[in-house]
Amino acid sequence: MLSTASPEGAHAPTPAATPAVLNVEHSVNARRWSWREGADNPTTNRLGAALAQQLGIPEIVGRLLAMRGVSPEHAPHFLAPTLRALMPDPSCLTDMDKAAARMAQAVQAGETIGIFGDYDVDGACASAVLAAFFEQLGCSVLTHIPDRMTEGYGPNLPALEALVAQGARLLVCVDCGTASADILNQLAGKADVVVLDHHKSEDALPAILATVNPNRADCSSGLGHICAAALSFLATVATRRTLRENGFFNASHPQPDLRPLLDLVALATVCDVMPLQGVNRLFVAEGLKVMAARQRIGVAALLEIAGVSKAPDAFSCGFALGPRINAGGRIAEAALGLRLLRCPDVHEAKQMAERLDAVNRRRQDVEADILDRAMEQAAEQKDAGHGVILLAGKDWHPGVVGIVAGRIKERFNRPALVGAQQEDGSIKGSGRSVAGLDLGTVIIAARQAGLLKTGGGHAMAAGFSLHADKLAEFHSFLDTRLPQAAELPPTVDLTIDAVVAVTGATAELATDMAALAPFGAGNPEPLIALPNVHIVRTDRIGRDSNTLRVLIRASNGSRLKALLFKADNNPLAVVLEDATRPPLHLAGYLRAESWNGRTDATFFVQDVARA
Repeated sequence: MLSTASPEGAHAPTPAATPAVLNVEHSVNARRWSWREGADNPTTNRLGAALAQQLGIPEIVGRLLAMRGVSPEHAPHFLAPTLRALMPDPSCLTDMDKAAARMAQAVQAGETIGIFGDYDVDGACASAVLAAFFEQLGCSVLTHIPDRMTEGYGPNLPALEALVAQGARLLVCVDCGTASADILNQLAGKADVVVLDHHKSEDALPAILATVNPNRADCSSGLGHICAAALSFLATVATRRTLRENGFFNASHPQPDLRPLLDLVALATVCDVMPLQGVNRLFVAEGLKVMAARQRIGVAALLEIAGVSKAPDAFSCGFALGPRINAGGRIAEAALGLRLLRCPDVHEAKQMAERLDAVNRRRQDVEADILDRAMEQAAEQKDAGHGVILLAGKDWHPGVVGIVAGRIKERFNRPALVGAQQEDGSIKGSGRSVAGLDLGTVIIAARQAGLLKTGGGHAMAAGFSLHADKLAEFHSFLDTRLPQAAELPPTVDLTIDAVVAVTGATAELATDMAALAPFGAGNPEPLIALPNVHIVRTDRIGRDSNTLRVLIRASNGSRLKALLFKADNNPLAVVLEDATRPPLHLAGYLRAESWNGRTDATFFVQDVARA
């Protein structure tokens, strides 16, 4: 049995009047359970039913599509995205044709090309996309990923001049460069420079050959939501087209197949938290198919070391692959992730994957050392009335402050910025914001106001540096520019898509809902609530006994397995293991899992409320 709210009367109630799902106003995690927008609206139900009939899909899938704002004309492409239907013309991007012409010229002349990328997953993947493309066409490629500690974010003159000294006459900066006019303008007469970036900047663009950025003010492409790896892929499409028009391809120079590059684009899109809609959904859906073949030696090695034995999905990218690639740039060798993605040797790739896995474990330890202190200070700032949380520590590692900021944002539902104080007294840090509050724009404004030495980023994430004596003034600036932050509730409502009786929580239903995958930002996995659950057994499982397995009995006698991860010191586990077995409401994800030829449903618990 599956239901959504159906309010009486011709109009849905206002959000303030909408009752909580199953009347859960305060769960064990102190969250209100609310309906996803449209879930309690009769119009959504009618549209969902129409979509189901039109497409020949289960009604629940039609309803979930309607809740996500997918129109009847776009629904077929949402469920089965194709390159033919959704691939944009790269020429819609300002300066792309200039960039493609110069890159095609480099290929035809057999030039050495230098690629300068950011030290995160997107930068590594974007660099790997371009390197693979140019090498396949016979070019020599030099790459550089800056060291976070010694070089900082973005292009720096010594590294770029070193690429020029090694013979590069074309430099391509990926996932950085838009705000680096002071650096890039100094390369005039030494090399042609192309920037492929997606970060915001309100400064003058570099005086270079081409700055391809969907977020520059004069770009009307509508592609501001794509990552740098996707932008690099579009650059390869444009360059291949230019080469084809120039008559370059023949028997000795066959036209390259670009589809094998999409595994890198998918990985970057998920890890850079781009919305999985439109072309991003296409890139991730197609890229995961490429990744499943495990043809890229480095990715295959990393999947193995991360224990991903099934076909990889968006979760695998975001929680297994991404953190390990990022770890090198955070606290160890900045270029290790890119080297792994480009590695042609199975044995060497395995060694690099093992190193990244070890570095990631070390990163987790470093993060844990900081997190408790940061949480205490964040609570003090919130209690003192700050809408935005801003922290800095002398012994904090700059490679993990962004992760800590993300944890604080999740815990307090506030924009959070965390910095590490350097030996010279300056502070370098990262910030994470909540939906609806544009942190990147405020960071740029603070830099233009003279409060920051450097700063920029996206609406949801940004980087900054400043002198320590400016910290208090910067904090006041943030509170003033983001006054809405102080009015945010302490926790975000848990958004429920549907209520499902335990008897209806079947593998078939889970399979039907999985038609909406890949899930991620902009396309959340359906979150369902199980009402009045009766637990008959709980067990601690796993190597460290940190996973709780729960057996639920349905009214018809059938049973459903549920899992709770990270059960240690988890208030949800306390309630689930209560020996008195009180009736409970559970919220979580229903997934179909296959083992030894049998497919069963498993419920992954995210929250619990007493019934």
